Amino acid sequence: MKRSTTLLKALTASLTIGVMSPSLSAKPVKVNGIAAIANGRVVTLNEVSFILGPIRQSLAAKYPRMGDDYKAELAKSKKKVLDELIDRQLVIHEFNSIGAQIPDHVIKNDIKSQIDRTYAGNESKFRESLKKSNLSYTRYLELTKDKLIGQAMRAQHFNDPAPATEDELKAEYNKHKRDLRDRSKDMIDFEKIYIPLTNDDDLLATPESQKELADDIAKQIKNGGNFAELAMTYSQDSFAADGGMQKNVKREDLRPDVSFALFTEKKNTVIGPIQLDEGGYQIMRVTKQIDGPYPGLDKVRKQIEQIVQNEKSSVRFERYLARLRKKALIKYK
Repeated sequence: MKRSTTLLKALTASLTIGVMSPSLSAKPVKVNGIAAIANGRVVTLNEVSFILGPIRQSLAAKYPRMGDDYKAELAKSKKKVLDELIDRQLVIHEFNSIGAQIPDHVIKNDIKSQIDRTYAGNESKFRESLKKSNLSYTRYLELTKDKLIGQAMRAQHFNDPAPATEDELKAEYNKHKRDLRDRSKDMIDFEKIYIPLTNDDDLLATPESQKELADDIAKQIKNGGNFAELAMTYSQDSFAADGGMQKNVKREDLRPDVSFALFTEKKNTVIGPIQLDEGGYQIMRVTKQIDGPYPGLDKVRKQIEQIVQNEKSSVRFERYLARLRKKALIKYK
C-alpha cells in the first residue's frame, strides 16, 4: 500500500511530462490492425495512427509533394511512436504486478489538459479527431491511463536526482513556457491562396492541372514572388481581394489541422500547396504569431521541477527499460 501511495504522489507531480524514449530496432509489419504485442498486451495500428496524426500533418506541410524525404521522416516518426507505446506496455506490466491504481479523476483531468493544449479547449474537435482515427473515447481513456502509469513508474524509480537549482528552473521554464501557454488565446496573421480542384472559368481545368498551378504559385513565392499579387490573381476565396491576408484569427476558429500547420512553422515559411479537404489546395504563409498568455514560473514550478528531474534521470530510466525489454516477450506484427 505504501508503494502504491508513493506512485500516486509521483504521478500527481508529473501529469504533463512526456514518458519514454524509443530504442527498439525491429521493423513492424501491418497485419489485421495490430502493430505489436508486448507481454501479451496489444498495440494497435489505430493507436499509432492517432498519436502520429499531428506529426503527419506537420510533415505534409513541410514536404507537400510527399516524396522520399516525407516518407523517410514519417517512417522514422512512426517507429518512434510504436517503440514508445511498446515501452509503455512493458512498464504497465510492472505497474500491474505491484497492484497500484490510477484514480479516474486523474485520467480525466489529464485528457482535459490535452484538449486544452492540442485543440484549444475544443472538445468537439478532439472527438472528431478520435473518430477519424477509429478510436472510441473509452479506448482513449485507457491509452491516457497507460501514459500516466508510465509517468508514475518513471517518477517512482527515478525521482531522486539532485534537486533542481533556481537557475536550472529558470532555464527550463524559458524553454517550455511557450508550450505551457493558454493556446485557446493564440491568434495569428497569415496569407492564403486557395486553388480549387475545378475552375468554373476554365472548363479545361482538371484536378491535375490545378495542382500544377498551385505548385507553380508556391514555387514563385518561394523564389521571391509577391504573395498578395498572386493571391489577387489566382486565389478563389473571399480573401483574394485583400491579397489573401487574414489578420487576428483566433486559433480556436481554425480547423485543428490548419492551426497545427500554421502554429508549428516559423514566420514567413511557405506552407503547401496542401490539400486539407476535398475542395482544393491551400498555400499559406504566416506573417505574425500572437501567443496566448504564458503562465508565471510560480504557477508551473512543480511541472518544471519534474521536467528537470526527468532529464537528469533519463539515462538511468533507459537502462531500466533495456532490462525490461531483455526479459519481455515482444512480437511485431
